[in-house]
Parts: sequence; C-alpha cells; structure tokens
Amino acid sequence: MSAQIREVGPAGRTVEVSLHSHIRGLGLDEKGEPLRVAEGIVGQVEARRSAAIVVELVKQGRFHGKGVLLVGPPGTGKTALAYAISKELGEDTPFVALHASEVYSLEAKKTEVLMRAVRKAMGVRIREVRKVYEGAVKEVKIAYGRHPFNPYLRIPREARVTLETKDDSLTITVGEEITSQLLKLGIKRGDLIWIDAETGMVHKTGRVKGVEKARYYDVDVWETAEELPRGSVKKEKEITRVFTFNDLDLAVASQRISLIGFLGVELEREIDEDTRRTVNSQVKKLIDEGKGELMPGVLFIDDAHMLDLECFAFLSKIMESEFSPIIIMATNRGMTKIYGTDVEAPHGIPLDILDRLLIIPVRPYTREEIREIIRIRSEEEEVSLSSDALELLADLGVKYSLRYSIQLLRPAGVVAARRGRKEVRAEDVAEASGLFIDTKRSIEFIKEFEEKFLK
Repeated sequence: MSAQIREVGPAGRTVEVSLHSHIRGLGLDEKGEPLRVAEGIVGQVEARRSAAIVVELVKQGRFHGKGVLLVGPPGTGKTALAYAISKELGEDTPFVALHASEVYSLEAKKTEVLMRAVRKAMGVRIREVRKVYEGAVKEVKIAYGRHPFNPYLRIPREARVTLETKDDSLTITVGEEITSQLLKLGIKRGDLIWIDAETGMVHKTGRVKGVEKARYYDVDVWETAEELPRGSVKKEKEITRVFTFNDLDLAVASQRISLIGFLGVELEREIDEDTRRTVNSQVKKLIDEGKGELMPGVLFIDDAHMLDLECFAFLSKIMESEFSPIIIMATNRGMTKIYGTDVEAPHGIPLDILDRLLIIPVRPYTREEIREIIRIRSEEEEVSLSSDALELLADLGVKYSLRYSIQLLRPAGVVAARRGRKEVRAEDVAEASGLFIDTKRSIEFIKEFEEKFLK
C-alpha cells in the first residue's frame, strides 16, 4: 500500500507526501512505447508495455470481466505500476489501495469491506447547469439579531451582498444559512465568489484586483485575478462534480435513517443492497440522460495471496458486474497454499481466478535503475544528496533492498542536519545504515543472540 510521509511545509504547514506522488503516468512516447525514465517511473519496460495495453483495452471498453495480477519479488515497483496505470487513465481516475489483511475486519464482513473498496474505486462525473450569482464582492453588510434563548448574545440574521462584473452589478439579500457561510469563509470586498441559487452553497474562488475599498496584501492565500469577470451576475453555470459510488451510498443511506443527527444515531456499519441498487439506478439514469459520465477507477489489492476463497469468489462476481473498477492484484509469492486451505496454487490464487487475470511479471531493478529511483525520491522528499551519498545508497539498494535505501533518506538527512549541513554525504548514509539495520542483518542479529530471545 502507498505509505504516507508527513512533511512540514511553509509556515509550519503539514504536507502529506506519498511514496508514489512523483509518478504521473506510465512514461510512454507518442507510439505508446515506454521510455526508460519518464513521468517519475524508472525501468520495468516490459511490465509497462503490458500495462499500456491494459490501459488501451480499458479505454476501448474491452476489459470487462478481467483483472490484472502483478507478480514479482518485494520492492520491484508493483504498487508504483498500479498507480501509474490509474494516472494514465486520467487525473480524476479514483485509485484505492487496499492491503489484503484489511479485509479481515472485526467491524464488518469481508465482503462488505471489499464492496466498500470497490465502490470507492468507482466514480461518476456529474455535469449540471445551475442558476448562480457570481461576481466580485463590492460590499457585504451583516445584520445581527438577538439569540432566541440568550438576549445578551447576538447572532447573524441576514446579509446584503453586492456583486459586480464588468458588465453588471447586483445587490442581493440572503438569509441566516448563507450569512453563516459568508462569515465562515471570511468573505470580504474583492473576493470572487459564486452562490448556488438552488442549494444556497457559497464558493470562494479567488481575489479580484482593483475593487474599490478592498484591501490587498503582498502575501495572500488566494491568487489575485487581473480583472473583473464578464457577463451578468445572475447566470446559468455548468458545474462539474465527481462523486464515488461510496459517497452516493452514504448519502442515500443517511437519508433513510430519519432520526440521524437529532438523536445522534450512527450510520449502520453495513450498507444494505437496496441502497446500492438505488444508487446504481440513479447513476444509470444520469448517464442515459447525458448528465453523468462513468469513471471506472483502479482497486489495487496488495499481498493478494492473503485473500481466502470467499474473497476471491466475491471479486470474481464483481468483475462480471455492470459497475466494476479495474481490479489490480499484486503478490510476491510463488507456489503457496490458498489462504485458509491446504491446497497449493500459483501465487496462492485459485486457478479459476487466475484464468480471469492478465498476469504481468515485474522483475528486480538493476543498479542504475535503483540509483535513478533514489535520485527521484530524494528530490520529491527534498533531501539533498551528494554524488557519493547517492552512489552508496545505490550500493545498499543492490545489497539489501530498494525500500531499505529509500527509508534511509530521511534518517541520513537528520544526521547531516545535526552536523550542520543541508547536503547528505556518504558518511551520513553510513551512520544511518549503522543505526537502522535491514532485514538480512536483523536475521543475523537474531542468530547471534538466539539463546536470549524469548521462544
């Protein structure tokens, strides 16, 4: 699964950096052939060529009833390849990573956990034409009133907002709910906003330059637009929103619990089939009317050999269903027993499921490929490496594993910082490698002190 690294950005802001955030696609040329290094992905040319064909089949709508199985030793980029496939399918393509062990939850049935993951990996892009009020805020006045239960407390009752464009100006009066949104968003003169006339939702999209009496700052959260928008303030606007099937399931399920919120009743742990059938029919209607577009995403299941027969049977059913994501499984096992049985099978997967899967072999990286991956990751994680440090990390990647070398980047950065340097050198990597051992040295440590370990 794609692990997360927490990073402190500007102004102390915490940023999430995914281990595969540098990947932007399969790195293909104009003819669909993989380049050696492109779009953040390195090597695995044969596997990427196979993946490119899978992407083409999906785009042609000819992948129904099939899945993909990535097989290869640990640390060979199986998750990266699955992520690259989702990126190649489009920026908005849902990508859900699930470790097989997560299926065995105490809170829900195995099939429910899998179904939720499936529904999260399916999206629908909805296009609606809505009546809106859109423009730059020229003036906003808030009217307050007394609280019904506390006469000493004033609460916002209504607001008068003047919006303007190059061609129009309009003052509207809004009620308590929209007023609360204006206060929450901190709406002020010069802000570019639009208000959905049907739902009352307020959206702040930026700042407009040159609005009278508006205050501007050298550093602002929002980019400053050069000029006022054109057209009428009151208009029809096409709004595009992307929802996952799971989002829609939860929305419909919450509506069916009449007292939710009022009595603090939690949504039941499992969503019933009636709810999902209702959502499916609604999505079909949107697609038939041309208001929606189906977005099959990628459901990536790592360590698929940990799934049992019930899970495989369920996934087989999903592959045949009308709404199914692209199911990509990965395993690092050879001949092994199917989980929960004494039956041996290739990769621990039943033969009838293997027949449905396009199997892509993923081979170990060369030293040069390991070196290039470490260089890319160091740039992504903003760890400055000297040439000798990069070479040493590449050697450690060959000797131990690529994952181990990448994991040393941050500890080596801390060691260098303690020595008063921003650049990581070979001696920093060597010290970090001595402090944090790899799996092979861990086994040697166990053997050395075997008698002292608890049995």
